[in-house]
This record gives sequence, structure tokens and C-alpha cells, in this order.
Amino acid sequence: MNQLAQKTRESRAGTSDIVVDEVFPHAPETIWKTLTDGPVMGRWLMAPTGFEPVEGTSFTFQTTPAGEWDGVIHCQVLEVVENQHLAFAWKGGHEGNRGYGSPLDTIVTWTLAPAEGGTRVRMVHSGFDLPKNESAFSNMSQGWKKVVPAMAKVAGELDS
Repeated sequence: MNQLAQKTRESRAGTSDIVVDEVFPHAPETIWKTLTDGPVMGRWLMAPTGFEPVEGTSFTFQTTPAGEWDGVIHCQVLEVVENQHLAFAWKGGHEGNRGYGSPLDTIVTWTLAPAEGGTRVRMVHSGFDLPKNESAFSNMSQGWKKVVPAMAKVAGELDS
């Protein structure tokens, strides 16, 4: 596996994105399963409740609550192109919170493409409103650096 390439970039005014771009030594179908099978997703990210890879499907993740926020991340599948593209809304937080648990309205997009030696996986978590979402942006920038390699490990176990 290539060394993880992680970067951030300014997108539209006042928002920033987290971008992780990696080539995994697995077929797109294997990577797709890690992204779209709820129990498998729970092994490398968080266990989703109600997830199906169908446009319009609403689902949730549960993380650590903070202040007035209950820790529920509300998601909705926005786009699905089998073995190629998955995008979902990622919303959470509470207006009463500052820092961790402040309101977050973002989008996570996964793009898969054949590459020499496997599949190029590009994850973009977009729409962090800075400085309001600085805590989430900082934590998730570090988190995605751990989560994406964990996804690759799970994909390798699926190949076995």
C-alpha cells in the first residue's frame, strides 16, 4: 500500500475540506463492500443504524456526546454509483455548543477508480465552516488518517 496522502484545501469561501487519496491493493468491488455493507463499515468507521446504499436513505452514527449534543450524526445517502462513487450528508452538533459538538453540516464523498496495483480511493469530507467547525475539522483530519488505513485492512480481510 502506498503511503497515505492526506491534505486539506480551501474550498468555497469560509469552508475547508479534508481529502484522503490512496491506492489500495484490492479490487473496486472489495473496497465497495467495505463502504456499503453496514456491519463491515462498523469494523473500520462506526456502526451505522439504518444504512443502505440507496439514494435518499437516512441513517445515523453514534459518537461521543458533548454538551447539548447527543452525539448522533445524521446522514443521508446523496449519490450511489456501484463500485465507483458514494456520497452522503454528515450532520451533527447543537447550536448551544462551541468547539466539539458545535453544528456541523458536511458531505462525505468516496470515489473509487481502477489503478495500477488495485483501486484508487479518494475520500473528501467537505463543507467545514471555519472557524465555527475548527474543532471538528482538526479532530476529523486526524481521524480520517487512521480510519482510511483501517478500511484498507478490513478490505484485505475480505479478500482472504
